[in-house]
Amino acid sequence: MIAKLSGILDSVAQGALILDVNGVGYEVQASARTLGKVGQHGDVLSLLIDTHVREDALTLFGFIDAMEQQWFRLLYSVQGVGPKAALAILSACPPERIGFAIASGDATALRQADGVGPKLATRIVTELKDKAAKIDLTPPKKGTKVAASAAPVAEEGAAGMDNDAVSALVNLGYGRADAYEAVVQVRGKVNDNKNLGEIIRLALKEFGP
Repeated sequence: MIAKLSGILDSVAQGALILDVNGVGYEVQASARTLGKVGQHGDVLSLLIDTHVREDALTLFGFIDAMEQQWFRLLYSVQGVGPKAALAILSACPPERIGFAIASGDATALRQADGVGPKLATRIVTELKDKAAKIDLTPPKKGTKVAASAAPVAEEGAAGMDNDAVSALVNLGYGRADAYEAVVQVRGKVNDNKNLGEIIRLALKEFGP
C-alpha cells in the first residue's frame, strides 16, 4: 500500500490534486484544509497517504500532516462514515476544531459537512466523544490555534465543573464548541481550585472584548 508520496505539485482541483512523482501523476483526494496548504504548481510536496482499494477503484487520500490523517481514520471508523464523508467533515471542521466539537457534543458543527445529516453527526459524536475527551488540547501561544496531543485532560471533579461552565456559556449565547475551547484554555492556565464562577469569568475573557 502507498503510505507517503513526495513529488512536484502538478495541479489542484476541487477535492483533489495531481502529484507528479518521477513523471507519474497520482490523483490524490484531499480536504479543503490540505488543498489550501499544498502551494502552487511546480512546488515540491510530500503527503501522507491512505490507500483505499475497491473492486472497481484504487483511491488515494492525502494529508498535509499526521493530525489530519489520524482524525480521518477515527471518523472513518464510525459506521456510516465513508472516506469521502470523512474528508468532507475535515473540510468543514478541520483538526484544529473537530476535537472541541466532538468532546463538547456539538453535532451541529459536523452537520456543516456535505452529506452529514443529524443522525450521522450524532452517531459520530456519541462514538468518538470518549476518545476526544481524553485528548489534551494544550493552550497555544497567544494568537495561535490549539493543537491536539495524546494525554489525559482534567480530573473527574474538575471535568464536572467544566461541563457546568460550558453549559453556562452556551446559555449566554456562545457556541458549544467555542465554549468548550474557552474552558479548556482556562484549565490550562489555572489550578483546579478555581470555583465555577471564576472559571466562567475567565472563560469569557478568552472570547476577547
